Amino acid sequence: MKHWRIEQLDWDAFDVSKVDPDIIPVVKAAAVVERNGLDYAIYLGNVFVGDPDFRAAADNWAVEEVQHGDALGKWAMLADPTWDYMEAFARYRATYHIEQDVDASIRGSRCGELIARCMVETGTSSFYTALADATDEPVLKALCKQIAADEYRHFKLFYDHMHRYLKREKLGVLARTRIALGRVTESEDDELATAYYTTNESADRPYNHEQCIAAYMSRAMGVYQPHHIKRVTSMIFKTIGLTPHSRLQALTSRAMYALIQMRLRKFRKVAPAQ
Repeated sequence: MKHWRIEQLDWDAFDVSKVDPDIIPVVKAAAVVERNGLDYAIYLGNVFVGDPDFRAAADNWAVEEVQHGDALGKWAMLADPTWDYMEAFARYRATYHIEQDVDASIRGSRCGELIARCMVETGTSSFYTALADATDEPVLKALCKQIAADEYRHFKLFYDHMHRYLKREKLGVLARTRIALGRVTESEDDELATAYYTTNESADRPYNHEQCIAAYMSRAMGVYQPHHIKRVTSMIFKTIGLTPHSRLQALTSRAMYALIQMRLRKFRKVAPAQ
């Protein structure tokens, strides 16, 4: 069940004078990744055969993800009238593929899969919150706040099902941490780099993973502030079984923000090649 609909946003309030040109490429890439949620739902449905409650929840999750993509795509076409959202999505689908024909999670267990999904929702919830704070364009700000709220509900959805599976699989803190960190490091894989390439680069230009991920991350990472990372680490701690809002979490938050700033400087050195 959707908590809001695209037509409910005040699209007439769009103000091109308040659009940051550096944000447009990130929104374009995010739009096609979000719309690809239906493929992830098929994957999750195959992993969770015999669990109708979760499969139904995953199907509803995918519907909301598609709406995120469509709303972001609509905004990006207002910001850049030369861009075609559905054409870009078709190109993305033709370039990047999710392995769907599976009968088990690539994370090793169903609980592991749900931990990974919690990490994804942690990242998206924090990203859209940070993007809402970073933009002055009123429609994008309102849209990002709506998406961030959805993504936090999605986190709680996967978190609750994770705890249900923890009773069976009994993964300890170290095992959960390993899965969580593994998923976090995948943020620099081909999914986002390909999304940036297919939404912002000409098809005549060869795909360069290093430059595309740098172009995306140098923009996306730049919207984060320390309080956003504090929330991220709190959600991560909760997922892996450590105490959030603790001294360890505060130290981890500061270290993670410092790491992001270091990575940001590295990406900005590569990104101008675009």
